[in-house]
Amino acid sequence: MLFDPLEVRSIRFKNRIAISPMCQYSSVDGFANDWHLVHLGSRAAGGAALVIQEATSVSPRGRISPDDMGLWKDDHIEPLQRITRFIKKQGSVPGIQLAHAGRKASTRSPWKGGDVLDISAGGWITQAPSAIPFRDTDPVPQAMSASDILQLREDFKAAARRALTAGFELIEIHGAHGYLLHSFLSPLSNQRTDAYGGSLENRTRLVREIAADIRTIWPGNLPLFLRISATDYADGGWDLESSVHLAEMVKPLGVDLIDTSSGGLVPHVKIPLGPGYQVPFAEAIRKKTSILTGAVGLITNAVQANEIIQSGKADLVLIARESLRNPNFPLTAAKELGKEINWPPQYLRAKQA
Repeated sequence: MLFDPLEVRSIRFKNRIAISPMCQYSSVDGFANDWHLVHLGSRAAGGAALVIQEATSVSPRGRISPDDMGLWKDDHIEPLQRITRFIKKQGSVPGIQLAHAGRKASTRSPWKGGDVLDISAGGWITQAPSAIPFRDTDPVPQAMSASDILQLREDFKAAARRALTAGFELIEIHGAHGYLLHSFLSPLSNQRTDAYGGSLENRTRLVREIAADIRTIWPGNLPLFLRISATDYADGGWDLESSVHLAEMVKPLGVDLIDTSSGGLVPHVKIPLGPGYQVPFAEAIRKKTSILTGAVGLITNAVQANEIIQSGKADLVLIARESLRNPNFPLTAAKELGKEINWPPQYLRAKQA
């Protein structure tokens, strides 16, 4: 049931509701600030078992925009500690999504236009497995060399060390939505001829290496998640069968849960949007591999979320836009489902009303 606890390694999630990482585009030089404290802290106060910080770049070059969060230097740690302390005080688990935007980097924030940021305006040359742009009109990304890949692996490891010092208790590797790791997975964006391209074994190599690398840093008692796009919705692209194989590969490397999203690799594909449209992907991966899965995508009400857990389609539901509309979604969902959960004492008058 939605309000049953879930134990993953030494962490006990008080319910099955997590807050998805959602970019806020509100940082300067990668630093967390008061906006992030209030945004993330309010979701913890609202009853979520897990609050995952937005895609946090492991290097300046890996940012989607100049306004992204970062964890590429030690100076970033202290402001994050304030956030993780507050989340823990609410009985929630602080998580962080580590990311590199790849060929979809160097753009303006959405409300600043979202277009490609020219180098003359502070942008940078993007990186990708192959020199294939996201859109035909985008600048051609730089194909990563062997040394670039080694540096990327080191960047993820260094960010994991900093995340631990910052007080996070869960890491999610971002391997979805057309960003760098996803672009290595898909044959539509990866046309390499070395050990990182061609076969499924080769295209999944970097994700597997990064998962194993992080596990050398990340304590064995703390969870490691992987977010994937289960399908590209495009002929010849990454698909559900490939996702099942990837889940089978990363499970023995120490990945505990597959956070199952979709799309984002190529523009102009037809995505069948609708309530819970990505849940079947989470269900299929869970049933075929026995790995834990998280369901995400247009999950907007308590009954729907409860049914996903109760029917065994996923082990966790991740709420995004609905939590923006209602930061207290877990509290209101519990009331709707007739479940007794702890409220912040400051909010008890609302519970009793």
